[in-house]
Amino acid sequence: MVSFSRAKGAMISTVALLVALILPSTAHTQSKEPIKIGAVLSISGAAAGLGVPERNGALAAEKEINANGGVKGRPIKLIVEDDTTNPDTAVSKVNDLIYNQNIVAMIGGTNLPPTVAMGGITDKVKLPQFAFTGLGPPVEKTRTCVFHMFTPHEANARALLGYAVDFLKAKKVAVLYDSGYGTVVMREFDRIVGQYPVEVVDREKFELSATDVTAEAAKIKAANPDAIIVIAVQAAPFRSIRNLQMKQPIIAVNGASSYEIVGAMGSAADNIIFPEFVVNEDPLPNQLKFIEYMQKNFNIKAKNAEAVAWDAMHVIAKALEKAGPDATHEQLCEAVKGRYSGVTTEYDFSAPDMTGIKLSGYIFSKLVNGQYTRLPDKLKD
Repeated sequence: MVSFSRAKGAMISTVALLVALILPSTAHTQSKEPIKIGAVLSISGAAAGLGVPERNGALAAEKEINANGGVKGRPIKLIVEDDTTNPDTAVSKVNDLIYNQNIVAMIGGTNLPPTVAMGGITDKVKLPQFAFTGLGPPVEKTRTCVFHMFTPHEANARALLGYAVDFLKAKKVAVLYDSGYGTVVMREFDRIVGQYPVEVVDREKFELSATDVTAEAAKIKAANPDAIIVIAVQAAPFRSIRNLQMKQPIIAVNGASSYEIVGAMGSAADNIIFPEFVVNEDPLPNQLKFIEYMQKNFNIKAKNAEAVAWDAMHVIAKALEKAGPDATHEQLCEAVKGRYSGVTTEYDFSAPDMTGIKLSGYIFSKLVNGQYTRLPDKLKD
């Protein structure tokens, strides 16, 4: 299980990060007007387990970029706002950032409802937005300056189904999903499941704010599946499954793999399989420098959430270098479009899904005794 000492360590690491970021980066960049970037993230509320590490990754990138001279000699300044996992709050925050703070780009939201809500604002002014979600409802396909740092929801569904069928050899699966993000992924799951040789013996939906999912988990147990798929980014469904002594393998979405969320699962986290992108304990060669930087400078064990925020900040910095700090929103948006080799994965922001991540880009991991192990299994595109 993930120990209390690790959770306490994560809190200390966050404090250390925020203190470190108060210190000046370089005298050279301090003397020039900063380039403002906004961040609207779920630092509190149901999605805080993702929003807090996203904030940490973004702030670390801000410090690293400024320590290396900023953008054309000017520092970047990240203005972080908390949407409390509420789309209405997100809209209020993003309006302030655009029209009062004069940001040139923004990162967020953490989960789908705030992302879609904010996209309605940023799209009107063609402000580049980097969402920490995959492509969601059809309206997002029309928003050509809203880029996505995670895979579209069809790919999430295919990763879950593909692993269950190809590597677990499951003939029967059951799905436990929440009323928010889970519903969106489930829509894609239902659309494509007929393409896989597997029977869905039960599917149970629970409220996003639920702290006890025992009733729904009991129905899953009665269906006796070969594997259980959980589409949620909170700890409650995993605890409920294990409290009912179900021994079947669990495959979860990558958003549930943050240390904050698995820490809340306690012993229920053991042996869960995640389709993700960054395994801190066994990173890919191109991820090692980032992992070491976060550990050495901020005592943070970085994973997917920190990595996508780090990548988003560096994509913005690269686009600013290309288009210039005084570029219009549309010019900066156009400068983003193209390929980018990130810490998280290989991106193509000119792709139709505004991310370009391939199915083969997933890395599968398993959590055992609080440690992630990178598995050798790879899906085909």
